[in-house]
Amino acid sequence: MPEHVADTTPGTPTGEVRDFLRGRREQIAQRWADEPLFRAVFTVSRDEAVEAGKAVVDALAEVADVGRVEDPDAAGFAGVREQLGRMAAARSRAGLSTGQVSSELAGLRPPVENMLLEQLRDAPTDHVRACTTTLSVLMGTLRVLVMQTALSEGQALIDRQRLQLMEVATPVIKLWDGIVAVPLIGTLDSARSQVVMETLLESIVEQQARYAILDITGVPTVDSLVAQHLMKTVQAARLMGAECIVSGIRPAIAQTIVHLGLDLGGVITRAGLADALGYALHKLGAGIVNTASNGTDQR
Repeated sequence: MPEHVADTTPGTPTGEVRDFLRGRREQIAQRWADEPLFRAVFTVSRDEAVEAGKAVVDALAEVADVGRVEDPDAAGFAGVREQLGRMAAARSRAGLSTGQVSSELAGLRPPVENMLLEQLRDAPTDHVRACTTTLSVLMGTLRVLVMQTALSEGQALIDRQRLQLMEVATPVIKLWDGIVAVPLIGTLDSARSQVVMETLLESIVEQQARYAILDITGVPTVDSLVAQHLMKTVQAARLMGAECIVSGIRPAIAQTIVHLGLDLGGVITRAGLADALGYALHKLGAGIVNTASNGTDQR
């Protein structure tokens, strides 16, 4: 809540600004339609830009009507918050920096202020100054609102893209009937480990897999947290009826696990993916023949 709620009775600065916005709604929207922020976003139809401008003017008037000109959370902004956020995000996607988008938002004030000065040309100087100050505060609040919304939407987009990248970077490969594998590359954190577990369990169900291989050849380091995630994944796979095999434990990682005193005794491990696949095939009763040795080497 704002610390101060302005007097909005007719004749007061806030009331004057409110009545001005409602009375000059069409003209303000027409002027804004030619400003870079609106012109660059609504490229197909100028009428669409004008309608968007009218919606913003209505929101400003509603905020002024309740006297909360300094509050970006005022209820009057609710109807245009998402729209303005999308507009700012569109300008950011077009290559503008946050500062440039903020400057475009600041550019919406001068046309409105000039109209207000024209309307109050015969009013006392003190009253004109108070009204323009109120309008400046209201437009500044709108600017803060838009930037807050744009940043929130931008962060939400980054989070969605990050999740999508984690999913793409965690493929589950069907190696054989009843055998799936997850080749892990890069650093494992809590969020990615959760994606690994969910993706693997879904694939176990879809493929009716009896063996799942977690290949960590591409994982640079393993700490206690990563090991715990691996253990949880192994346990979850067992609950789904599949045996989990961890492969690709390099010497440095093996030493780290020993130094940390981690107990991986209940986990089946193999030196590499090929060894893990051979173990799973053997357990399924499938034989592997090395044709390079004329069929004499069979596992």
